[in-house]
Amino acid sequence: MRVERWTGARVRDRADGLAALLTDTVASGASVGFLAPLGHAEAVAWWRERADAVTAGHLAVWAAVDRAGTVTGTVGLAFPGRTNSRHRAEVVKLMVHRAARGQGLGRRLLATAERAAAADGRTLLHLDTETGSPAEHLYRTAGWTRAGTIPDYAANPLGELRPTTLYYRNLSTRPAPVSRAGAGTDR
Repeated sequence: MRVERWTGARVRDRADGLAALLTDTVASGASVGFLAPLGHAEAVAWWRERADAVTAGHLAVWAAVDRAGTVTGTVGLAFPGRTNSRHRAEVVKLMVHRAARGQGLGRRLLATAERAAAADGRTLLHLDTETGSPAEHLYRTAGWTRAGTIPDYAANPLGELRPTTLYYRNLSTRPAPVSRAGAGTDR
């Protein structure tokens, strides 16, 4: 499984595969901003619109691609345009295809976004996720801090209003990785 940062042109060119991932994510009940059923054409159009934001530098997109070239996951970083916000970014559209779940891909995508944000000088990341969702467990166990919950924030794919939980990650105070003595070293 490769995780690659895609240009706007690549997002546009691979919008069909990205749309298949998005429709699968919505069909599986994940609250990522769409109501079910999400049509493939609508998902393709949505991704093509994102391509312009990638080209303009307002959004970064990483895609996980399997050996067959199928898009199995994505994560994005949305960068605010205001001068007083250049230290932060929002994690958006962390999605993993149902067939690829439970293999650590979501955690890998999240870590990729965190590393890229830190390398870009971002010191704060934030996101929101449906309260009680499997994604919430991922963020908690990955070291994100819960900031609070907003009731009736957004409709889930079935159209039911659900609360969202806000999380943040302060990258400037991120703990050093735990060393595994002798793991992969020849000392």
